[in-house]
Amino acid sequence: MKSVNGKKIGNAIWVISETFRRQSLSNKRVSGVYQINGVFVHVQKHGHSTFSNSTKISRYNLLRIKPLNSVPYRGVAMVVVRILRGVLKVRYLILGGAVGGGMTLKNSYESWKDSLPDMTWLDDYLPPPEKFEAFRESLVSLQNKMKDSFELDPRLKSLGEAKYRGFREWFDRRLDDAIQAAETPNGDPEASFQTNYLDLSRIAENLYSEGTPELRMNAIAFSRPLGSEKIEEERKRFESSQARLDSLQEEVIKVQLKYQKELERLERENKELRKQLLLKGSKVASIKKVKKSLIDMYSDVLDELSGYDSGISVQDQLPRVVVVGDQSSGKTSVLEMIAQARIFPRGAGEMMTRSPVKVTLSEGPYHIAQFKDSSREFDLTKESELADLRREVELRMKNSIRDGKTVSSDVISMTVKGPGLQRMVLVDLPGIISTVTVDMHEDTREAIRQMTKFYMSNPNAIILCIQDGSVDAERSNVTDLVSQMDPQGKRTIFVLTKVDMAEENLTNPDRIRKILAGQLFPMKALGYFAVVTGRGRHDDSIQAIKDYEDQFFRKSKLFNRDGVFVSGQVTTRNLSMAISECFWKMVRETVEQQADAFKATRFNLETEWKNNFPRIRELDRDELYEKARSEILDEVVNLSQVSPKEWEEIMLKMLWDKVKTHVFETIYMPAALSDSPGNFNTTVDIKLRQWAEQQLPARSVETGWEGLQLVFTQFLEKAKQSKDHDPIFDQLKSSVVEEAMRRHLWEDKAIEMLRVLQLNTLEDRSVHDKQQWDSAVKFLEKSLNDKLETTEDLMKDLFGPTTKEQWFYWKYKSDDQKIRCSVKKELDKILYSMPSHPPSLTYEELTTIRKNVQQSLGFEVDNEYVRQTWHPVFRRHFLRCSLSKSYECRKGFYLYHQGLQKEFETDCNQVVLFWRIQQMLRVTSNALRQQVMNREARRLNKEIKEVLEDYSQDKKKMETLLTGRRVILAEELKRVRQIQEKLEEFIQALNKNSE
Repeated sequence: MKSVNGKKIGNAIWVISETFRRQSLSNKRVSGVYQINGVFVHVQKHGHSTFSNSTKISRYNLLRIKPLNSVPYRGVAMVVVRILRGVLKVRYLILGGAVGGGMTLKNSYESWKDSLPDMTWLDDYLPPPEKFEAFRESLVSLQNKMKDSFELDPRLKSLGEAKYRGFREWFDRRLDDAIQAAETPNGDPEASFQTNYLDLSRIAENLYSEGTPELRMNAIAFSRPLGSEKIEEERKRFESSQARLDSLQEEVIKVQLKYQKELERLERENKELRKQLLLKGSKVASIKKVKKSLIDMYSDVLDELSGYDSGISVQDQLPRVVVVGDQSSGKTSVLEMIAQARIFPRGAGEMMTRSPVKVTLSEGPYHIAQFKDSSREFDLTKESELADLRREVELRMKNSIRDGKTVSSDVISMTVKGPGLQRMVLVDLPGIISTVTVDMHEDTREAIRQMTKFYMSNPNAIILCIQDGSVDAERSNVTDLVSQMDPQGKRTIFVLTKVDMAEENLTNPDRIRKILAGQLFPMKALGYFAVVTGRGRHDDSIQAIKDYEDQFFRKSKLFNRDGVFVSGQVTTRNLSMAISECFWKMVRETVEQQADAFKATRFNLETEWKNNFPRIRELDRDELYEKARSEILDEVVNLSQVSPKEWEEIMLKMLWDKVKTHVFETIYMPAALSDSPGNFNTTVDIKLRQWAEQQLPARSVETGWEGLQLVFTQFLEKAKQSKDHDPIFDQLKSSVVEEAMRRHLWEDKAIEMLRVLQLNTLEDRSVHDKQQWDSAVKFLEKSLNDKLETTEDLMKDLFGPTTKEQWFYWKYKSDDQKIRCSVKKELDKILYSMPSHPPSLTYEELTTIRKNVQQSLGFEVDNEYVRQTWHPVFRRHFLRCSLSKSYECRKGFYLYHQGLQKEFETDCNQVVLFWRIQQMLRVTSNALRQQVMNREARRLNKEIKEVLEDYSQDKKKMETLLTGRRVILAEELKRVRQIQEKLEEFIQALNKNSE
């Protein structure tokens, strides 16, 4: 190992080795070993290496040797150098940060500038900068000209200064006299007052000495002392002064009227300009993306909330203006004045508002109205369109009333747009009534009160309380109700209507001033307004009413105070602006809180869904209905997969089950009990023809209808067994199929076609080959066996258990069954003695049976009892005999074909009868199969689609058929998401608009 001693590092000498390497050392400090520029430091002591592979290397230290000629201040220099290096690093950091910050600021400014909206459209309205500069220069030059040319008349200036000095001297003198009088305790107040009054009169005469004679006379009337004139002169002077005061007041009103007209003219010009701007904006919006206004977005949120079930989750507490008042107090008229159109139906003293009407007012270029669920726009500037709108409102109110009620809670939503309209949402409610008339429902009064309380219970709703000013205040019903819902009056605006009639009819008109000052009613309000909404004529336009309102308030002495027109609390225009301001203030304060509430509700509903239905996709009622619709239509398509053979087998079996009772009871048994084969064939031909002409075709069509329903139901039941089956659709599918089958009617011409086929088939009596004969014999035997089995079951119920069942199954007969068994024994004896017994008993046979039963049991039975027992016994006997004949006819085809039945005494006419019936069944089932596959399946598909379409329009039907917590939860999630999204969109637009 080569050592390098005396290496200077700092102010010390270190002994290091260039050849020492250690694989396990890292770049960090190790005990006794250091790394300097890639070379590991090796400890040496007295010239010998003391390093070993032992883990105790940490006990050695680096050999540090003090240099002999070291400079003491060199360490200080190194510290200075390091400080300078640090300062330079700080400089670089500062410079780099400044450069980087500048670049970042530049990029932020560029991105902000790019995000600004395109304002180039303003160039179409604003003049170029050159015209602005020229206009400014013209104003400056005009100012200089006016300044140089305008001079005040020296006489006016000197006169004004003289009057001012005189008034100032008089005021100082009077102030000194007042101070002196206050300091003198024994002064004469009356004399002092007389002196002061005379001084004041002289000052007034001096002030008006240079005025007009008329003005000087008015001044003298107020400056002479009263004590020096007689009473009559004082009265005349007072009347003249009152007349002059009225004239001055009229002059002030004229001046104010002049300014009011000028203001209205400016408003009209402003409205026209805004209309042009909106039209221009609509043209721009047709090119760009159309955006809804704030009030339209807010109205959409309220529409979503109107159908939301507030009893389950979050209540609707968004602001809206609720218009309440007594019946015929002028609620609707106030709303029409605010909307500037007569949009509601009118009546004389009767209830017209029968359901809540939500009116969304917004600004637009044209004065139009539109219902929420309709695309028609009513032009409110045309009287014909207004009439149509009023009829539509009245029709919707009548349609909303159900179950004999007088009022309805269903909301009618409409939007009214026009230039200059204040943006807000108002809800007009039915007027509160005191008495229920005979043509109203008995709960009308309470229903209106509950509806009004419901809308006013919203803590953020603005209550517009309408009070009729032409009636006594003590007759008000609405004020007590409003004071209960808003006792502090923090969200109530009081409106007094018909004040023109009140001023004319009331004996004490000052009560109106008390009402508007909030001193008469116990309720409190944010503001009090007086309006005039008509002159009692239905054909007056809104502009005519506004002119009449302005004229009334200008001339009314009641609403003028000391010659000053009180305009802040009157006119519908001021009322509209106050309502709009209060409405938007409430919206800004509460909308975010409502959005947070719906956000929390959404989180809770989503958590419930994840816990209860983790593997099921969220589908609301409409989506579930569409899924069920597709599954039902798929099953209809499956009808085409049924083969013709399967259809014919189903139809044949169902048709035979439907007609076999008629065949046995009406055709076969009466014919078989005849005394000869000729009578048998005659009876069969007659009854078959009657049957084919009257009953058989209709029963066949019924069979086809039932067969189609059976097959379709089987497909639905089979679908229930699949793994993907959703049981939530079962009730809906069953209801749709039942309704479609109830509507489904078979083609009318099918019956006539079947009648012809069946008559032709039944008239054929010739069995053509041995195969057909054997098939008919089998059909006969099977039918007889089925009928015999049915008869045996009936007899088992009638006669009780057999002897075997009594011994092995411990079954016992009832007393009635014992009596019937005794009667049966007597009947069996008769049949045994006479196998070809007719189907009825003679009177002698009945008497014999009754006597034998009475002797054996000691119990007497009547003839009807015996006949009831005879019918099943004889039927079984007959079926057994017929079955034995069918066995004999198995090999009778040769004799039938050769006509040798009479010679061999073989009667096989029953086989021919059942062959004819079998052929008719085959032909009918084939015809029904063709009708089903060619026409009826398609008609059923069409009817099912019609039923599905009808159900989709019937919301109550859908709620009944698609129900359960899963559906309700999905519906709530959908509605809450929609409401939250609309609220967030509205809040974003509201905040952007506020900025």
